Amino acid sequence: MPLDRTPPLNSLGFAKAPADTRVVVAMSGGVDSSVVAAMLAEEGYDVVGVTLQLYDHGAALARKGACCAGIDIHDARRVAESMGFPHYVLDYENVFKDAVIDEFADSYLGGATPVPCIRCNERVKFKDLLETAKDLDADCMATGHYIQRKMGADGAELHCAADANRDQSYFLFSTTPEQLDYLRFPLGHLPSKNDTRALAAKYGLSVADKPDSQDICFVPNGDYASVIRKLRPEAANPGDIVDTDGTVLARHDGVINYTIGQRRGLGIGGLADPLYVVKLDADKGQVIVGPKSMLATRTVPVREINWLGETPLMSQSEWPIAVRVRSTRPPIDAILRPISDTEATVELLTPEEGISPGQACVFYDPESTRIFGGGWIHKG
Repeated sequence: MPLDRTPPLNSLGFAKAPADTRVVVAMSGGVDSSVVAAMLAEEGYDVVGVTLQLYDHGAALARKGACCAGIDIHDARRVAESMGFPHYVLDYENVFKDAVIDEFADSYLGGATPVPCIRCNERVKFKDLLETAKDLDADCMATGHYIQRKMGADGAELHCAADANRDQSYFLFSTTPEQLDYLRFPLGHLPSKNDTRALAAKYGLSVADKPDSQDICFVPNGDYASVIRKLRPEAANPGDIVDTDGTVLARHDGVINYTIGQRRGLGIGGLADPLYVVKLDADKGQVIVGPKSMLATRTVPVREINWLGETPLMSQSEWPIAVRVRSTRPPIDAILRPISDTEATVELLTPEEGISPGQACVFYDPESTRIFGGGWIHKG
């Protein structure tokens, strides 16, 4: 019987030595992606670090803690120098503005609550950057996201991170099967962020104690209104706050200053029951308010579905699943009823408050940690 001389799989799943395996690491300058790059470099992989400059460098330099700020580019470069692998900075400002920022502003003005980090992963990092990695003849691309890629009977599967508090599956639901074949997430199995920081200290990285970013990278201090005011000045025009019958209750100073579910700051007093923002109508310049009961939603229309199951979505009329309709909420039981390969209606078994068009609805296997993709909530 001939001997099987096939080399064993390395830690990235390739049947060759780490030194013969090129991996592009998407480096934001934060501790997570820095640890991924350092870990793979120490294991002997042919590591190439790439950082994307996504918006104005001058504005970025004034801020710390955002994924694309100038100081973060500097930090990524220092990590690459200390670990001895090449590092490149790519100017993606125009792509980022067209693919992410402009849609963010338009969606917000349309009464939606956009999630630009998902669009950035979908349209920039896992699209253009992934193609760049292939152009560099890399075998795969690795990121610092907290999510797991596991091999199943039919290929690569997407699974939640081991640390539920760090899980980023909500932001990665649109990862396609083809992208998943090429991507690697070396931190997804770690029990906690403390383990990541311990690795950073072990490798002597300058970013070991760097704080996590809390903001959207182009929205300083979480101030959505100031960003949209610059991009779409008309959004700051004053208008009426009305009830669901159209009765004017008060005036507002721009729909951009309000979000679905907001209660405080409406300037409406003397009512027996509090009112909440239940809808934004940018075309009419109206903020519509109503009782809290109007915020509870059971039926969620979803489109632009990315399905990650082996069985075609349309092969069943109903799918018992769990869904996450906001990044800060745990998955809840639901029934998925497909309309087409990219559209469906999701029925929540327990009504959920604060669901808004523009947010994601992510599908989970209720019996395991697997993610079956998801879609975008729309007005129906």
